[in-house]
Amino acid sequence: MKRRSRPWWLLLTAIGASVLLATGCTVWRLGEARALARASEPFEQQPPVPLLRLLVAGDSTGVGTGASDPAFSVAGLLGTAYPRLAIANRARDGALFGEVAQQLAASDGQKQAGWDLILISAGGNDVIRGTDSGTLAQALDQSFKAARARLAPGGRVLVQPPGNVGHAPFFLPPLSTLMNSRAAELHAAVRAAAARHGVTLVDMARPPEQDPFVQRPELNASDGLHPSDAGYRVWRDELLAQTGLAARLEAAR
Repeated sequence: MKRRSRPWWLLLTAIGASVLLATGCTVWRLGEARALARASEPFEQQPPVPLLRLLVAGDSTGVGTGASDPAFSVAGLLGTAYPRLAIANRARDGALFGEVAQQLAASDGQKQAGWDLILISAGGNDVIRGTDSGTLAQALDQSFKAARARLAPGGRVLVQPPGNVGHAPFFLPPLSTLMNSRAAELHAAVRAAAARHGVTLVDMARPPEQDPFVQRPELNASDGLHPSDAGYRVWRDELLAQTGLAARLEAAR
């Protein structure tokens, strides 16, 4: 009996050590994430005669947390490349999908004839905090309805949730497995809601062997959770490649 029980004790010890290591690492990286969030600022620009108008909503990835400067966020990269693109940014660190509709409503003072493009970059906090499926589905419907109601004729709503959250260096096993399971549920919910509301999905989910954030550590910011400058360039490139926006944005160059 003793010989048979030893492997179980070894397994339990290994699991316990893994949990303690993951928790300790996460606490340290959490401080890094908070410091990056305090230093982050959403990128905005208002050219005198804009040719296109973009509204950004969502969480820290919409803000650009992890970038060394707002100009290196997704919004900043677009603004730099297309100087006649007006950009308003209502994204906020820590926001859930359930807060996106309120962010969009806060832009109504600048509504004018509506927005040509609305980019919603959110979902990571719903994965980390474990938003239940019913609440998430309702939040997605509200967000997408609110966005479409604020479009100019011919405008488009785009949604760019994070990829496999558990791949982030911030998380170690067993937390990484839990985060990837939740991320898969998020992706399925966003995909279904986007199809219902005519929203264009930018899919960042990849298996680890194809995930650039796994293969190239420099794409992750110092907290191991947010993208770095190089990471946001990947987000920007995926946004343009999957939506075919580059041709339309050329008018605002």
